[in-house]
Amino acid sequence: MSEPEMPKKNPVGRPPMYSNPEDLQAKIQDYFDNCPDYRTAYDKLGNAFKIPTITITGLVLHCGFCDRKSFYEYEVKPEFTHTIKRARSFVEKEYEMALNTGSCTGAIFALKNFGWIDKSEVDSNIVFNKLPLVKSDDGTELRLEVGDD
Repeated sequence: MSEPEMPKKNPVGRPPMYSNPEDLQAKIQDYFDNCPDYRTAYDKLGNAFKIPTITITGLVLHCGFCDRKSFYEYEVKPEFTHTIKRARSFVEKEYEMALNTGSCTGAIFALKNFGWIDKSEVDSNIVFNKLPLVKSDDGTELRLEVGDD
């Protein structure tokens, strides 16, 4: 007697947005080339001009993701790792370039979210291998203890 055939399972969840890295890269490049977000800046004569404002959230939304987490999940897929890392590095470079402007507080905040730190850490632990022996006037050896004055 043969076993009854099991019904095929329906796939669970939403199908992937991108089936290959080339399609995702094309969408990423479209965002970088045609960034819809910009800020207005002024030259020394007071003339206004537009500066593209490339952000990680803008990129994520442009690519059709609902949040950064969904975008970052593609990074763990081996075929998409390089594409996502390169896009993130490009956005990080834009924030770095913003550090050269007069108002860079937002760029500093964004770079901290990329793992940058703006503090120095100094290790002040001192290790004594040997404490010196001291001889008293009568010739007896005295051992110094840490904390003795």
